[in-house]
Amino acid sequence: MPRSVNSVASRRRRKKILKMARGYFGARSKVYTVAKNAVEKGLTYAFRDRRNKKRAFRRLWITRINAAARLNGTTYSKLIHALSKNEVGLNRKVLADLAMNHPATFKSVVDSVK
Repeated sequence: MPRSVNSVASRRRRKKILKMARGYFGARSKVYTVAKNAVEKGLTYAFRDRRNKKRAFRRLWITRINAAARLNGTTYSKLIHALSKNEVGLNRKVLADLAMNHPATFKSVVDSVK
């Protein structure tokens, strides 16, 4: 009896990898074994950088809040402490947006907790 090979599943599996490798340079998008390695590495970077993105944005927000706070006569550290002490429920993302796009509102928030 001849050996049975599930070619439908094999082809589907290879096509899936090659589809994910679309746009890669040279053999990385054409040759299955090379594409498989490239896609695996790409997915690893994607997993890692979804977490790094959160860190990067938090650093950006803190920098913006600190710059705006210093324009209003305080520091980031003192402002965050005052906000938590007065139980103001604004997170860093919202504070950074206020600092960038609505400076008058940010100033009123700072004055309310001083």
